[in-house]
Amino acid sequence: MTDLVYEHERVDDLQLNNLKIIQNPKGFCFSIDAVLLANFVSLKKNAQIVDLGSGTGIIPILLAGKSKTSHISGVEIQSEVANMANRSIKLNKLEDRIEILNIDLNNTEEYLDINKYDVVTSNPPYMYPDGNINIDDKKAISRHEVKCSLEDVVRTASRLLKHNGRFFMVHRPIRLADIMVYLRQYKLEPKKLKFVHPTYNKKPNLILIECVKCAKPELKILDPLYVYKENGEYTDEIYSIYSKKQIEKGES
Repeated sequence: MTDLVYEHERVDDLQLNNLKIIQNPKGFCFSIDAVLLANFVSLKKNAQIVDLGSGTGIIPILLAGKSKTSHISGVEIQSEVANMANRSIKLNKLEDRIEILNIDLNNTEEYLDINKYDVVTSNPPYMYPDGNINIDDKKAISRHEVKCSLEDVVRTASRLLKHNGRFFMVHRPIRLADIMVYLRQYKLEPKKLKFVHPTYNKKPNLILIECVKCAKPELKILDPLYVYKENGEYTDEIYSIYSKKQIEKGES
């Protein structure tokens, strides 16, 4: 295992089927956003999946651990981060089920077939570009629309999905108007929307959204999710999410 883990990196236990992930505390580590998104996804057996902006590979690894899906393709533009994801995949012996493509999201169609996939997921950069940020900084690329925009993510997801395929995304409520505009523009009909609140008395700071390609309009607002109790502990629902072992919904 030691040859897969570099200096300044650590190996974290995901508390799921003995799965682990390599992270660099000095770089960008995954957050609860990715865990919530992976839990929000519903899959059928042997679903074909693409994860856009995979980072260190957390969403593909969690989806592989929680399902029997046969293949997951992750797209990540940063070579150093994609390398870390690939090493985590080897660490977990998931090479036969997950591949990480170190490519620009906007060039995805050169590597993956269009109108093919059952599910596309994304935990994209949330923030508008800022003229003061370092465009080569790993954290800036992960958090700001430096290398891809929200529209790029939605357009690519739509192109990859088959008819009635599903797109799952986590984002910020402040971008909700933009999100809805782009989803409709690229024929991804919003079907389920869930607001995530840090505590019971604070406004939501995340949204989880499920869309279906070329579906009829009908949006269901789900019950909100609260992350922390007043005493700072996770709520029971968050504990149940972290302990959930299965997300498949039957045969494909």
